[in-house]
Amino acid sequence: MEGLDLKQMSSMVKVISEEKGLPEEVVLNIIETAIAAAWRKEEGDKDMNVRAVLNLDNGEAEVYVAKEVIEDGLAYNPATEIPADLAGGKEIGEIVEESHKVTTFGRVASMTAKQVIVQRLREAEHDAILTAYEDKVNTLINGTISRVEPRLVRVDLGKATGLMLKQDQIEGEYYKVGSRIKVLIKAIERNERGADLLVSRGSSEFIKQLFVQEVPEIENGTVEIHAIAREPGRRTKIAVSSSVPGVDPVGTFVGGRGVRVQAVMNEIGDREKIDIVNWSDNMSEYIREALSPAEIIKVELEDKRAKVYVSEDQQSVAIGRQGQNVRLASKLTGIELDIELAEAPKKKKRGNAEDSLLSALEDSSEE
Repeated sequence: MEGLDLKQMSSMVKVISEEKGLPEEVVLNIIETAIAAAWRKEEGDKDMNVRAVLNLDNGEAEVYVAKEVIEDGLAYNPATEIPADLAGGKEIGEIVEESHKVTTFGRVASMTAKQVIVQRLREAEHDAILTAYEDKVNTLINGTISRVEPRLVRVDLGKATGLMLKQDQIEGEYYKVGSRIKVLIKAIERNERGADLLVSRGSSEFIKQLFVQEVPEIENGTVEIHAIAREPGRRTKIAVSSSVPGVDPVGTFVGGRGVRVQAVMNEIGDREKIDIVNWSDNMSEYIREALSPAEIIKVELEDKRAKVYVSEDQQSVAIGRQGQNVRLASKLTGIELDIELAEAPKKKKRGNAEDSLLSALEDSSEE
């Protein structure tokens, strides 16, 4: 094979496998794919369904062209179809494979093979690295910002590059190339072009994992995070509870002198406020907690909707700036909340002193 030594490639399968950290069968499949592509380029047709088999013992290769058996006498595409009378007894609709021994390729076909090998090895290596990160999904990792683009930030994680999309960034946060940054491994998203490692700082899970680092009582089950509602860069509400009598869950998360919650705020920025509230299995009570710091008079719950009654001076507190407080409380509880004004109690009408005196005289005269 001109420009591409098959015997040398056969002997290199194990070496490439160890060097790239890929299984030998993956490397062999890549080389066979390259041989098939080169043969199709030089000897065949772009529509052909071609596979190649490389014998690692002697370095020889054969290609097989798959064709569908069709009725005799019909017009057909010789690249993908074959008439029944030429199919060696195969039934109509079955697949016949024609074999061709690989001998030599020209310069263009050899270049095609080399390009396929380089590209496929790069893709396989990339996929192998990303697969190693699958066990790290929903964990925190430190990286370095390598590039800032209008719609995403690229983060160098060492062996791989994480993509932080616009929706996973913290609003108002400034990203500078070369800066160290902590991110959450959010997901590995596979598509037609390959796979992307998605990271996040704007997700609720990012907040949760920051607290897991700061509050050891989460690991031993003393306290638990039940729900998080977040608008990154603005405000976060967290519902927590304790499984141990006498342990204050809110105080545990806040920490002595606020040291624990402050450590989280130092990571996400002081612009984002954090409300930590008590979770309750009593939904009415949970809604009251979720709407704090507002003082609630009454909650009327019906399925997934609730009317929450507040006094006039508490209405703006319950709703929050641009509806933020009630919006986050709804997300936290999973209940659609409507803030209503409670009716003010009717005051008794006061009589004047003269009326009282006349009333007393009338009562005494009757006696």
